[in-house]
Amino acid sequence: MRRVLLVVSSGLMGLLLITLVQSSGLLTLNASTVRPAAVDPVSLHARHARYKTLAKRLTQLMPTQPYILVDTARNHLYIKRQDQVMLEALASTGSGTILDRPGDSKGQWIFDTPRGEFTVQSRLTNPVWVKPDWAFIEEGLAVPKSQTDRLEPGVLGEYALGFGKGYFIHGTLYTRFLGKNVTHGCIRLNDDDLKSVYRLAKVGTPIMIF
Repeated sequence: MRRVLLVVSSGLMGLLLITLVQSSGLLTLNASTVRPAAVDPVSLHARHARYKTLAKRLTQLMPTQPYILVDTARNHLYIKRQDQVMLEALASTGSGTILDRPGDSKGQWIFDTPRGEFTVQSRLTNPVWVKPDWAFIEEGLAVPKSQTDRLEPGVLGEYALGFGKGYFIHGTLYTRFLGKNVTHGCIRLNDDDLKSVYRLAKVGTPIMIF
């Protein structure tokens, strides 16, 4: 005896199962319906209510003021107010490259944009870059002893927003690299987007980087 099971159709009424049974040269057809388990409307209502409660709690956790969101994988910066996107900008973030410290000192510089929650700590106009040691070492130059030899104006754009430990959101002379991971940890924007960020962000504005 040989049996062949066919599923002919499915839908709200369930599955229609057709069994072909061949025995002693005779072919017999049997049909049956398998219906889905009934859904408890009370259970559905309870799950929907729990979902609405969780969604409301998540909304309450969102900052009511504008906040800055930085996606380092896609190199995008956003300014949002709850679910509203106020600005979307192409950015450049940390390259992740490593530079060894010279001499007897042990350690390395890792040029990565920090991840986590921060706030705008300072707002600068016409900022001047104070070149750190690694900037000279990377270029194969001697580290100067005079502080004035470290000052380099005009390379950070018209504005800069500091968020701690020497990291800034600032402009760039190399706009062709926007959208790529090329910085030493800071976040670069073009002039127009930087101006918008400076206008919308205040000291204390949350910054979330991932």
